Amino acid sequence: MYDNNPTLEGLDLNKPLEEFRQGEALGIAAMELAQEGKKFYIESYGCSMNFSDSEIIAAILFEDGFSLTRNFEEADLILLNTCAIRDNAEQRVRKRLSEFKHAKKNRPGVLIGMLGCMAERLKENLLEQEKLVDIVCGPDAYRDLPKLVKNADSGQKGVNVLLSREETYSDISPIRLDTNGVTAFISIMRGCDNMCSFCVVPFTRGRERSRNAFAVIAEAQDLYERGYREVTLLGQNVDSYKWENPETGQVISFAQLMVMVAEVNSALRIRFSTSHPKDITDEVLYAIAKYDNICNYIHLPVQSGNSNVLERMNRTYNREWYLERIAAIQRIVPDCGISTDIITGFCGETEAEHQDTLSLMEMVQYDMAYMFFYSERPGTLAARKYVDDVPHEVKLRRLNEVIEVKKRQAAIKNQADIGKTFRVLVEKPSKRSDKDMSGRNDQNKLIVFPAEKLKPGTYVNVKVTSASQATLIGELV
Repeated sequence: MYDNNPTLEGLDLNKPLEEFRQGEALGIAAMELAQEGKKFYIESYGCSMNFSDSEIIAAILFEDGFSLTRNFEEADLILLNTCAIRDNAEQRVRKRLSEFKHAKKNRPGVLIGMLGCMAERLKENLLEQEKLVDIVCGPDAYRDLPKLVKNADSGQKGVNVLLSREETYSDISPIRLDTNGVTAFISIMRGCDNMCSFCVVPFTRGRERSRNAFAVIAEAQDLYERGYREVTLLGQNVDSYKWENPETGQVISFAQLMVMVAEVNSALRIRFSTSHPKDITDEVLYAIAKYDNICNYIHLPVQSGNSNVLERMNRTYNREWYLERIAAIQRIVPDCGISTDIITGFCGETEAEHQDTLSLMEMVQYDMAYMFFYSERPGTLAARKYVDDVPHEVKLRRLNEVIEVKKRQAAIKNQADIGKTFRVLVEKPSKRSDKDMSGRNDQNKLIVFPAEKLKPGTYVNVKVTSASQATLIGELV
């Protein structure tokens, strides 16, 4: 079914690949030249997109003459790349900012910068009213960081939170931070057009725009040639990726892009996050089924198992639609791992509606889930339209019930894997013992196995011999 879809054949990737190599060379050169110059320190909070953005930020600062330090006490510039999805995340960042502000008393010349979604949401409150930071920079303004630093250094405002309809940072080669040299993120799009009533992302990251497909492929090819063996394609809603080649008018969908990245090399594993139930197509599922190096794993957030709650959340699908998509996944990719997001205690949620979430979990049998109770975010549709009327203790009790179901399901599913053999990408030493290595299988499950002089970036076959709730343990075969 992919004969008419774009592939690598006939595409001239030399130019975008060379641009990425030039960008990488600039970053390395900047690192080497700046060892004795100014240093920056960066912490990232929240989703994978924020961690990916931090690698773009690093590339921009390296080119401006900064070098990276892992110790904020020796940094000239301290940056927090933040998340505004939940109140708990904001409180953690505020606490960290207070610690940095206290440390700054001993080094008055140090600049503190707030980046990302929280910066976009709170804007100048952080700079003028609370006086916690010197620089405020939104997700679409990272190219402006060197100028903002200079402004703040001279006593002026260092603020840019303007959103863009064009910015994708396609021409910037990210500097990989905290990497194992095996796995990496590739951003394929920015922003979000889904106005979920509980979510601030459309307001903090702006409208959807898709990145140049050739730049994505070139980045994947460059990573493979540098020894990386797994890439995760990132977007708030990857299924709505849509890029039109300005030269030919050809439109490339997410399924087509994924195929093109898979064809870079069969030894390069492909993952992606996040999918939206209203947009994930059979074309995507058939691509996963056809290519062995596209991992059989889908993160498909449901948020709630009740159609009325989903309508209040403005998720634009109902319980039946979601379960049909799950059935399609299980039919087309039978051994696919499935994970999800669940919010308990959303505005107006009744006990019966909560029970619908528990029953949906029993029907789907998720491999993994991110579970939270609802926290109202200022500026969202839910904050304007609904009353946050579920008591905190009820939210927490419902969350604990969801967690208990997930724990039981995880234990059962992991026990069912005992005796099975999986192809595993060796990633890094196990946290508990240097005699073991760890990696993940196609379904994104963590497996621990004997090290036996194995090198990260190689593939091994592992037979599962035992399992805990979170980890599979195996032997090499």
